[in-house]
Amino acid sequence: MNKDQVQGSAKQVAGKVQQKAGEVANSKEQQIKGAAKQIDGSVQKSYGDAKEALKDR
Repeated sequence: MNKDQVQGSAKQVAGKVQQKAGEVANSKEQQIKGAAKQIDGSVQKSYGDAKEALKDR
């Protein structure tokens, strides 16, 4: 597991928490920011997965 995989997963979790907090607080802005953070984390984790797959070759 590399740095990008760990950081990407952490961003996904943080984004999910932020999105849910936005729902509870009825804040569309926080919901959108949370969703964007989840996407950013997903992209970073996928990049880390790809790096790891190439390293294993």
